[in-house]
Amino acid sequence: MKQLKYIIPVVTLLIVFTACNNNDEIPEFPEQPTYEVQTGFAKGADISWVTEMEKADKKFYNSDGEERDCFVLMRELGMNAIRLRVWVDPEDGWCNAQDVLIKAWRAHNLGLRLMIDFHYSDVWADPADQSKPAAWEELNFEELKQAVAGHTTQVLSLLKDNGIDVEWIQIGNETRSGMLFEEGRNPTSSNYAELNNAGYDAAKAVYPDAKMIIHIDRGFDNQTFCWIFDGIKANGGKWDVIGMSLYCDVAAVWEERLQLCYENMIDMVERYNTEVMICEIGIDWDEPEVGKTVIEKMLTYTRAVPNEKGLGVFYWEPQAYGNWNNYSKGAFDESGKPTIALDPFLN
Repeated sequence: MKQLKYIIPVVTLLIVFTACNNNDEIPEFPEQPTYEVQTGFAKGADISWVTEMEKADKKFYNSDGEERDCFVLMRELGMNAIRLRVWVDPEDGWCNAQDVLIKAWRAHNLGLRLMIDFHYSDVWADPADQSKPAAWEELNFEELKQAVAGHTTQVLSLLKDNGIDVEWIQIGNETRSGMLFEEGRNPTSSNYAELNNAGYDAAKAVYPDAKMIIHIDRGFDNQTFCWIFDGIKANGGKWDVIGMSLYCDVAAVWEERLQLCYENMIDMVERYNTEVMICEIGIDWDEPEVGKTVIEKMLTYTRAVPNEKGLGVFYWEPQAYGNWNNYSKGAFDESGKPTIALDPFLN
């Protein structure tokens, strides 16, 4: 615990810096002791909202009510990895390259491994909306591929130049309907494969050992996954890992969804000789007993994927509480303390 005394004050200074600085300047990070990087099966969380929540004076506490830095708390809860989303030019600055750098640096110095999630948009990218960044609207297709490569290179080089390692990189976020509409609509199209490959090749040039992820939602829907990855493969699309989202509403038959997701992971491994990962999972915060069971089973299922090709599980924004951004699938209670839903990550 000796190192923790040094880490927390430094992190506090960076919180202030982040809140005031959303431009392209690279901060000078003070030297500090670092934790040894953890390895093995990934137990992680996407906490991309954290700096914005800190700016709004949201506090985080352990189960005893003691205030904690959010990154420190994630490690104490059993996490060994952090996932961070990247937007190109968001209106308010959150999740731009500078904000990602601050969060990545904080994770890196706690020995937490990193996944970088490129949305290739100024806002949320998901199956319903894969809007191009405003600055890319008038580009032709060749220029669009160059923009994807350039943005990927810029963000990752910023991290690498600051001594930050990246283990996994998502080329797009939940691209079940494609990416960068309209040109990249339909993930089975040649356009999608070319845009994906532009990001893949650029990322590999900066981090050759990082694993590239194509991320699709509805992890229980094997038919859709087969259709998508058959199409990507036919068009020469590249990936190292198939990433999945799996959200379980309490009212839904979540046991069935978990089983179907497990079967889908096994099929992806066998069909494409690929590794798989749960990049996002969540359950209603006010059903912590169900959440605990869901997380426990999903960790067990992912570890059970043959040949250790199930790489890990990431909870999406567990630290979100108090109806933050109308999100109800965090895993903290209304007082800012973690619920028992996160207990399985300790094992």
